[in-house]
Amino acid sequence: MAVETPRPAFVPNPAVRRLSYYLRQLESYQKKGRRTVSSKQLGVALGYTDAQVRKDLAYFGQFGHPGIGYKVDELSSHIRQIIGTDKTWGTILVGAGNLGRALLAYAGFESKGFRIVAVFDSDERKIGQSYGSHHIRPTSDIRLYVQEHRARLAILAVPADVAQDVADDLVNAGIQGILNFAPVALVVPPYVALSSVDVAIQLEQLAFHLHSARKKA
Repeated sequence: MAVETPRPAFVPNPAVRRLSYYLRQLESYQKKGRRTVSSKQLGVALGYTDAQVRKDLAYFGQFGHPGIGYKVDELSSHIRQIIGTDKTWGTILVGAGNLGRALLAYAGFESKGFRIVAVFDSDERKIGQSYGSHHIRPTSDIRLYVQEHRARLAILAVPADVAQDVADDLVNAGIQGILNFAPVALVVPPYVALSSVDVAIQLEQLAFHLHSARKKA
């Protein structure tokens, strides 16, 4: 059994991000029936050094076993507890446009510990419509819903020109974590966790690398 150590007051964000990659790789091993893995094997699979793997995990405890390495099921369980996905997080979705509906159709959220519990939109033509098991609610109901159901996470899939206003409403309603898909930089209080996904920026980065490679060729 792993020996727990106190969680440090500060963990670098890159180390936290790598935990998710470790968990994905461990889940892949679980599907294949693999029972143990070394830090070197885990690192090679993800492009990290074994020293990096050990350092990242050491922020949270000592999980290895002499002569064995890591037990895949055990380490997976520990990382889920560290991240917080050993329980299910009720998550609201704001924006029922094309992107919002695509996110609703994605079946992977719940298997990772996230369940979309309510969907909101400001378009009166969409309010009351059903998508799967969800009925679209007006954005004016966000505050009451969040307070009544104690929702803490929100996915933002609205146009850029209204994203900041909606984010402000979410924060005022009590939301503490926002996943933003709007192509705009949001400003939120320091106690609110914010993560943004901008597909165009990612494509621009790929284009840059390809363009640079051609210049060198």
